[in-house]
Order: sequence, then C-alpha cells, then structure tokens
Amino acid sequence: MAHNIHFKSYCWSVGTTSYRTDNFNMNIERQLALMKEFRELPQNCNQVWTGNNAFQKQYYDFLKSKNFVSGDAKRPDKDAREKTSGLRDIGLMDDERKITSAGNKLLYIAAFQNYKSDNLLEIPSDSFLYFKQLLKTCNDVDGKKVRPFLVFLYVVSKLNYLTYDEFTYLLPLCVDRTTTDKIIACILDSRKGSTNYEEIIISILFDMDNYKEALHLLQTQPLSEELICDIGINRKSSKYDKPYYQLYSILLKIVFYKEEAALELYEATKKLTNSKVGGSWRKYFFSSLVRSVIVKKGRKVLHNVPILMAEDMETFNNEFFKIMHLFKAKATLSDYFDLNRRYFKITDIVLFEDNRVQLDMLPRCYIEDIADELIEFAFLESHLINEDVPLKAIAACFEIKEDVLYKKLSQMLGVAITDKTGAKKVIQDERYVRFNKLIDEKFSTNTLITLLTYFENREDNSIRDLVTDNADIPTIFEYVLGIAWYVISGREGNVLEYMNLSLEADLLPKTHAGGGEADIVWKYDRKQDYEKHTLLIEATLADGSNQRRMEMEPVSRHLGEYCLANPNDEAYCVFITTSLNNNVISDFRARKYMEYYNHSGTAFITGMKIVPLQTSELKNILRLEIGYPQIYQLLDSAYHSGGAPKEWYEECIVKGILRV
Repeated sequence: MAHNIHFKSYCWSVGTTSYRTDNFNMNIERQLALMKEFRELPQNCNQVWTGNNAFQKQYYDFLKSKNFVSGDAKRPDKDAREKTSGLRDIGLMDDERKITSAGNKLLYIAAFQNYKSDNLLEIPSDSFLYFKQLLKTCNDVDGKKVRPFLVFLYVVSKLNYLTYDEFTYLLPLCVDRTTTDKIIACILDSRKGSTNYEEIIISILFDMDNYKEALHLLQTQPLSEELICDIGINRKSSKYDKPYYQLYSILLKIVFYKEEAALELYEATKKLTNSKVGGSWRKYFFSSLVRSVIVKKGRKVLHNVPILMAEDMETFNNEFFKIMHLFKAKATLSDYFDLNRRYFKITDIVLFEDNRVQLDMLPRCYIEDIADELIEFAFLESHLINEDVPLKAIAACFEIKEDVLYKKLSQMLGVAITDKTGAKKVIQDERYVRFNKLIDEKFSTNTLITLLTYFENREDNSIRDLVTDNADIPTIFEYVLGIAWYVISGREGNVLEYMNLSLEADLLPKTHAGGGEADIVWKYDRKQDYEKHTLLIEATLADGSNQRRMEMEPVSRHLGEYCLANPNDEAYCVFITTSLNNNVISDFRARKYMEYYNHSGTAFITGMKIVPLQTSELKNILRLEIGYPQIYQLLDSAYHSGGAPKEWYEECIVKGILRV
C-alpha cells in the first residue's frame, strides 16, 4: 500500500543550480543588457513572459543570435527561464522579465564603468548594489520566508567565520529563528569536538514531521520495494528510489545472514540514480573501491560502520534510514555551495579563503554592530526587492554613522581611526597583507611560469583552474602580468591600483561586460639605479597579423596621450604578448623617431620608448630572479641600441636577459 509522504523543502539557495556560468559578473551585466534590448523591440514590449513558452523560446533564440549561448537546447523555453530566474530572484528583473529599477541602476554603472567605492563599506558601486539586493532577496522554504544573505550575516557575525563544511551543509538549513539558533549552538559544540556537521544535519531533518513519519513506517510496516520508495521521500518521484530496495536487501544479508555479498553491495551502490549519493555510500562502506580487491577480500574490505554492527532490526532500520537521508541531503546541499558562493561573492564583502568564509574587515565591523537587529526581519519578505533604494529604506538599522563604524574598526585593529582617509589606509594595508599571502600560497614563481606557458598554448581551462572562473582569459593575463611585475619589482609599489582591474574581495580578478582600460600603469620613485618614472605595461594575447592590426595604434596612443598629459614625467611602455609579430617589433622601434600629436594637432612629442617583450623572455626573467633595476637598465640599453628589428630583439632582449 502506498503511503503519501510528501517531500518538504528544508534548505535555501540563491539562484538555480540549472544555471552555472563562468565570468559571473560580466554575464549578469550582459544578460541584463540583452534582455533590455530584447524587451525594447516593438513586437516584444507588451508580451507576457509567464506561461508564454513561445516568447521564452524567442528570447533564447535572441541570446543565441547575440552569441550569449551556443548549441541547441532541447527545451529552449526552459533554458531561457533558467538563465533569467536568478536575476529575477535578486530583483534585477521582475516576474515578467522586465528590467527593474535596481537592474537599470546596474546597467548604468556598467555602461559608464562607474565602479567607484563611494559608499560606507568601501566596496565598488556594483558590489554595493548587489549587497543591497541580496539583503532583500527572499526564499520560500515550505511556506517559510527566509532571506538567505541576512541569515548568513547574522550567523557569521555570531561565529566569526564558517568553515566550508559549515557554509555548505549547515548554513542553508537555517530556515527559521529556532533552527538558526540551534545550528549556531551546534556549530559551537562541534568546534569543541562534541558533535560533527553530519550529526547536525540528521538532527535537523529528523525533527521534521515527514521524516518522523517515514522512519515510523520503516519500523512498523512489512518490507517491500514500495515501502522503501515511500520512505525515500524523493522530491521528484518515488520511482527514483527503487535501487534502495536492493541495497537494503543486500545489507540485510550481510548483517544478519553473514553472507559474503560485498561485491553485490558495491554494484548496488552503482545503481543509485544520483552518482554523488552513490559515491558517498561506497566511501562509507568500502576501504578500497578496486573491484579486484573487493572480490578477493569480500567482507574484509568493509569498514566497521554502525549499520554492519546492528544486532536487531530496529537498530538496522534506524541506521539505514539515517545513511539514506544524510547522503541525499549532503548531495543536495553540496550542489548549492557553488551557487551560494557565487552570489555572496558578488557583494565583495565575503571572503572565501583558507577553508573559511568570513566578512572582510570593514563590513565585519558594520554587520557586528547591527547583527541582533538583522535576525528580527531575516524571516520576513521584503517588498522592495525590485527597487534601488538606500540602505535605510531596507531597514533603519542599516543607517550607521561613519564615526561609529570607524570607532568599531579602531577597536578591532587597536589603532586610532577617525576619518575616511584613515579607514582607507588601514583597509589598503590589510589588502596588501592578504595579497602578499595570496601570492605566497597561490602564485609562486613556478606557478607564474606555468601560467605564462598555459597562455602561450591557450590552455584556458587550466588557467581558470589555477586562477578564477569569474574573469575572461585576457583579464586574467593582465592580472598574472601584474603579479609577475610586482614580484620582479621586489613587491614594491601599489600594484592593486596600478593593475587597473576590478578585483573580488579575495583579490582575484573579475570581468565586467564593458571591459576596462588595458593598461597597467606603474609608478617608480627615484632609486640609485634609475630616476623617478612611469611604466605602462600593455598586454595582448593576439598574434600574427591580428596583433599588428589590433595593438599598434592603442599601444602608441596610450603612451603618447600619457606623455602629452604628463610632460614632466619620464615614461615608457613595455608591450607583452605570448608571440611577437616581427612587424610589430619593427613598428614600435620606428616610434623612437616619430612624432605623436594630440587630437587637435596643437601639441606633439618626438619619439616614444616602446619595448616589446615576449612571455618566453618574461619567464626567463622570473626563472633567473632578475630584479627591476637590472631589467630597467637592460630595456633602456636595448632601446638606445640599433640594428634590424628582428635581429635587435634576439640580441638585445632575448640574449640580453640571459647575460644579466
């Protein structure tokens, strides 16, 4: 007899797992702009989105025509819904997929590249908008309203940080005040070693009525495939849980009949419809996953886990039920980790590093001061989700005076901070501490050399694996060059400012839809080896004739305009690419003798110092640990040397580096 046990949501997430994308910031901006363009077409202005599959398909086809998607989706209308649902959830589009006032504000910021940090939290203006939107974002979890980001801010303020496991498996279970307080208490206990996150998951689930009912049925009803499917509480369909019946039956034979069925158990786990769940079962039971070892050792390959030690059916059923739902819940929650991380990171106040999730320094001071007030409306829906409103309109507690914030920051750091200038200074100092630590841990000299080789071979996936998937490859190239030059310069100079890139809170690069200036502008103070000067680093991954067409004019223009605007500043340019075109070398050498005029033709400079450099030579500079003073002298000497361009580069640059 079928038992009607309904699945009930027990956790929240931001966005949808059906839509995961690289270059997250850029793609949000691009899709907003595309939806605005699509909606402004005369035939689309008044079209209804909800329930209109044909119109949704038209949007998918429009995205495809704009190269935003590729291939052919099996269900274009569904794909269109998935691609827009996350932006609807955070209030950038409304239910009818029209751009909201908040969405238009983001489009304005992106269009004018206005990413200034002119707000209380000292974060870029787009991040500040995302911060406000996430404060309002609300989930419906089985009829309960919960604002995920507010819950996170409250929980992390009480615990100082969350481990990745706590963030992944426990935070999304905070769906009401009672559960949230319980999880905070449980996490504190777990850090003392008295419990672990898996036990906390089980305790939360087993407090729910449907799980209590399901366990009672397992303990009291005759065993059948139908019963096992019923007690699986599958959120899609009970039929997906049929493989658990075989799994249960094999475990019965192993535990109570002492049968050598280890291989059968292994094969049964392979039949579970969710591969992640099946992997958890195998890891739980088997000390080796090699088939030949399982065949040879039989039961001896199995761990001494509680279910295999069960002496009665009640204990056996309890353990089976617990394992079944623990692994299901962990699979679901782990699916949400990357999604929640991506959305939380776009606020630029959350740090994910060293297996910890915590707030950046100034936002931490801000949130800790109002945390107890946040929880009062963390489980109430906001009706301002689509509006671009000031913080105080979201809740009065968000309006904090600067002097209060700076006092809190002073107490945290043990230094006197009284104004915005002082706050910016300590924030910058702390960023450089973290940036140097990031280089030590993530971008050693060998890693930088490896990355440059990946750029040469265009191994894009390997580049993203080593750096980030929230920036395009040209942006990552500039970022890596910035770090490399920082290392060459003895880690001196304001590289985070010089790189002129948008960075996440964890100091990794991100790309915006409109792109930014390509220059790295490096300021050098006077030293024994050189006078005060400015270095412009121009980077490209273009090669062959494309390199000549795309880079000759911008490189000379950037340096020329800089020199015209700063006539008393000695300046030169290093052009770095993975594969130098000989005609590009020739053209840049010729700039040594040419005039460059301003737009009106009323002023000009004679001669520009542009030195091309291939990444193969940059790798040698890093490998040989040559510092900037020697590089400056080498490039200056090469610039003043003569010879045919191709031979000049080989003799003065390639061999010159090896002679240093």
